[in-house]
Amino acid sequence: MMGDRPNPPSRAMSSAATTSPSVDKVDGFSRKSVRKVKPKRSQSSSQFRSQGKPIELTPLPLLKDVPALEQPELFLKKLQQCCTVFDFMDTLSDLKMKEYKRSTLNELVDYVTVSRGYLTEQAYPEVVKMVSHNIFRTLPPSDSNEFDPEEDEPTLEASWPHLQLVYEFFIRFLESQEFQPSIAKKYIDQKFVLQLLELFDSEDPRERDYLKTVLHRIYGKFLGLRAFIRKQINNIFLRFVYETEHFNGVAELLEILGSIINGFALPLKAEHKQFLVKVLIPLHTVRSLSLFHAQLAYCIVQFLEKDPTLTEPVIRGLLKFWPKTCSQKEVMFLGELEEILDVIEPTQFVKIQEPLFKQISRCVSSPHFQVAERALYYWNNEYIMSLIEENSSVILPIMFASLYRISKEHWNPAIVALVYNVLKAFMEMNSTLFDELTATYKSDRQREKKKEKEREELWKKLEDLELKRGLRSDGIIPT
Repeated sequence: MMGDRPNPPSRAMSSAATTSPSVDKVDGFSRKSVRKVKPKRSQSSSQFRSQGKPIELTPLPLLKDVPALEQPELFLKKLQQCCTVFDFMDTLSDLKMKEYKRSTLNELVDYVTVSRGYLTEQAYPEVVKMVSHNIFRTLPPSDSNEFDPEEDEPTLEASWPHLQLVYEFFIRFLESQEFQPSIAKKYIDQKFVLQLLELFDSEDPRERDYLKTVLHRIYGKFLGLRAFIRKQINNIFLRFVYETEHFNGVAELLEILGSIINGFALPLKAEHKQFLVKVLIPLHTVRSLSLFHAQLAYCIVQFLEKDPTLTEPVIRGLLKFWPKTCSQKEVMFLGELEEILDVIEPTQFVKIQEPLFKQISRCVSSPHFQVAERALYYWNNEYIMSLIEENSSVILPIMFASLYRISKEHWNPAIVALVYNVLKAFMEMNSTLFDELTATYKSDRQREKKKEKEREELWKKLEDLELKRGLRSDGIIPT
């Protein structure tokens, strides 16, 4: 699941000698990490102005230099000026006007932070208009059609000198003591939120960080938009899991969700439980899990702390999607399971202990030492150890055969040492059962060896018979 699917070998490969020079040869098994040499961080932008002539903005006086009564009107004029968007890919154009807009944006940021009385009803549509003109845009395509966020440097937004100040201004506006959601909801609506969520696909991590704060503030201020925001995040994740497997802002959206889940009222609504089972659990299946796993695990644990009865479906879901061929993901799953076991209630533990420890037993037996090591570290956790001790009569028989075999056969001495510690802990927990299992294991092994020997002797007899039959057919041995 984690690797690239190789392209089928092209017919052109077999007739390379006759291939036209203009046709590229296809390497059916080329590896992304080998063939790509990524240059330094690039810059891109979709903020292009349509007119060919230079932009001229009429300089306005500073807000602090005009009387207080005139400041609200001047504030609106400055907002209207800042709706002008410059082409940052042309580094030599409109330098003076770019600097003027940057200084104006800086002034607006300071003004909304310290001033009072500027937020008239007329200011709301102008603020939203200015912010929309600057941030809402079609995101530039990735430099590479095979952009891999784990390996490649992101494309940074060239217009960031202005864009950062616009985001800063908008956050200060939303956090202002004078901000009135009842007026702002006419302009910060569902359409605005949809456009905001689309921007989370920006490759620029600086922009995603600001977007995270903006969306969190909007969620907190506008009660009427909360269900809509959750639904749209739900839709983004479903497209990500089942269609595209590409969206740059998954970690940031999960971080917001972690805070949202923390504030859910009890008992949890059915839609919240469904979101956990149908969306958050399947997120574990994607190739780029490592980019957002910490935030995802936090959301899962938040749900279980809210409602412990969700423990069984969560753990069974994780076991269902357990990675089969990727050791790195197995280590992540084991880490998340330990976080879950840290908050699990003993009554819930009993329900899932058998399937859970069957999987842990397989992990302990893994030839990949990091997977085995991570699983064996569970026995260093005091709370998990107390749960294991209470249920040792169930868990010890599941684990024993794997542990005993590894103690004799594993290639890594560090793993063998950890296994001896676990076996010692089990022996101290329940020495009677431990002795019974040891005797049973040894007798089973002797029985297996006896069967194996009998099988080898039978094959030897069959080979001898076959050899004699061949010699008779050749007339070497008289019939």
